[in-house]
Amino acid sequence: MSDLALAENLGGEIALYDIDRVAAERNKKIGGFINKNPKTKSKFDYKVYDKLEAALDGATFVVISILPATFKEMRSDVHAPEKYGIYQAVGDTAGPGGVLRAMRTVPVYEDFARKIKDICPTAWVINFTNPMSICTKVLYDVFPGIKAFGCCHEVFHAQEFLTCVLKETRGIKPRRDEIYTDACGVNHFTWITEAKYGDTDILSLIPEFEAKFFEEGYYEYEPRFAFKTDPFAYGNKVKMDLFNKYGALAAAGDRHLAEFMPNTWYLKDEATVEEWKFRLTTVDFREKQQAEKITETIEMAEGRKQFPVVKSAEVAVELMQAILGFGSYVSNVNMPNVGQMPQMPLGSIVETNCVFSHDSVKPIVAKPLPTAVKNLVYRACVNIDTLYEGIKERDLNKIYVAFANQALCGTLTMEQSKNLFKEMCYNTREYLDEYFDLDGYFN
Repeated sequence: MSDLALAENLGGEIALYDIDRVAAERNKKIGGFINKNPKTKSKFDYKVYDKLEAALDGATFVVISILPATFKEMRSDVHAPEKYGIYQAVGDTAGPGGVLRAMRTVPVYEDFARKIKDICPTAWVINFTNPMSICTKVLYDVFPGIKAFGCCHEVFHAQEFLTCVLKETRGIKPRRDEIYTDACGVNHFTWITEAKYGDTDILSLIPEFEAKFFEEGYYEYEPRFAFKTDPFAYGNKVKMDLFNKYGALAAAGDRHLAEFMPNTWYLKDEATVEEWKFRLTTVDFREKQQAEKITETIEMAEGRKQFPVVKSAEVAVELMQAILGFGSYVSNVNMPNVGQMPQMPLGSIVETNCVFSHDSVKPIVAKPLPTAVKNLVYRACVNIDTLYEGIKERDLNKIYVAFANQALCGTLTMEQSKNLFKEMCYNTREYLDEYFDLDGYFN
């Protein structure tokens, strides 16, 4: 909402739909305050709708951002595996938590895709929900003619890290968008194979940077040691270690990257996590943060606290502007593989650079990944596809295969993995029973 307000030459209606109507009403009130802010350049008419169908009617863009179920279910996703020695820093994409979250999310997105097809088939759909790859996959599978892409800011953080490398080794600090990166992979497991600032090869400077900062860690934003207290920050030690092993720069935060690797590498236990300079984001913390944000939102909606109209680090509005015909823009997004990643299966959802222009998003063919990295990404990519097929077919055995094949589950016996899968399914059955025959499969 803030980014839209600060963009030039825009306007229209922002249709707000939320199963929590009260939250949508608060956002409408905040939108009114944004319109009155002297910094605002583009004003919008904010309207709350009771029905999703009404909100979609006439849409130019559809922006989707949901929490599948509640933090009660996420508590099981993240913490139930810990009794088996499986720790997850995020638990929303890979690992056992990512599987259960996908099981709850896919049926919801099937409904979204059907409604978009029926009501606003020419709209551009922007997805922010995790697990990003599967959310984007179901949209295209249910509605092959959809115009959709998934936005994730993790590569932006890696680009910021690269500007820090330049600063510490060459004394220059360009903006993130002044460097060129060739990035490809699957969401939260994307890799940078080339990074340039003018003629400077930034990847070649990383060993010099590591010699100074590897042991103590280096977060790309101020304060540099935020990972000591901030559950979302990290010291980039995992990123640097993977670069040393594989010769390409993993382009996501350490909390995500660790979940795609064997659980004994970076997530063996809490002491290991501490050693690698990142943190486990507990659901207790998420619940506390949510309560604080709701309180803040109420204060802003009631006018007791000013909404800060400032540009965020996201680029969704820039992508919208390009699609509307205001120039062109290049950014990494998630879309079906039509050849932009020849090393991955066609039709799989991959994350690469794309060119945005008037009513068009065209993927750019990425540089090949090093063989060892390709093998890691291929396993993750095929596992995502297997998981999606299982959920689509409501086939719990196929889902279990994808569950057991998660890198974080590699130390489990077959019996342990089956028991954990059963426990996690039953913990969240309120959101699964409508779609899956849990009792028939497990008993």
